[in-house]
Amino acid sequence: MRIASEGYRLIFTAAVVAVVALFLQWQVLGLLFAAAALAITFFFRDPERHPPEGRGLVLAPADGKVVAINQGAKIPVAEFAGTQVSIFLSPLDVHINRTPIGGKVEEKLYRAGKFRAAYRDKASEDNEQNALTIVDAAGKRVRVVQIAGALARRIVCYAKPGDSLEIGQKFGLIMFGSRVDLFLPPDCRIEVRPGEHVRAGETIMGRFA
Repeated sequence: MRIASEGYRLIFTAAVVAVVALFLQWQVLGLLFAAAALAITFFFRDPERHPPEGRGLVLAPADGKVVAINQGAKIPVAEFAGTQVSIFLSPLDVHINRTPIGGKVEEKLYRAGKFRAAYRDKASEDNEQNALTIVDAAGKRVRVVQIAGALARRIVCYAKPGDSLEIGQKFGLIMFGSRVDLFLPPDCRIEVRPGEHVRAGETIMGRFA
């Protein structure tokens, strides 16, 4: 199983403490840290994903549950009106984020903020977040926003303005429970419903005509 590089240090630290504790016959502590190493390894798993083929597709930027779909939404990081689709990532979900469309990164905006529970709607307004605007070859713009949650205290984003990204390409991750908001133009037909579980880089969230 492939592991995201951001997890190596945490896994190694937990594993070393577990080995030392077991060597010193501190069985309970050793088992606790061994379990922690396994849990962290599971959290940072990085499975292969295979984007579906088709024109005008918008794919899920994250694994998780669709918790809200809001028409005519705007985000505080920058002005962008359209449809907001919010995905809540539990600690059990894969936390690798993937590009919803192929195109060029037009803008990257970071805003410090609070660490409310990521499943709450207020998290989209108040929490620490990082927003990417991506424009495809036809001029269609989407915005994907990584939002930290109550446990997540680190947002990782590899992409920067000017980068060309393929659809389904990895562009970052958020650690330990979080939220990802996807903002789509009015001419994008939404193809998911609240309560649906989606997979980054594979689930079709919407479709341009």
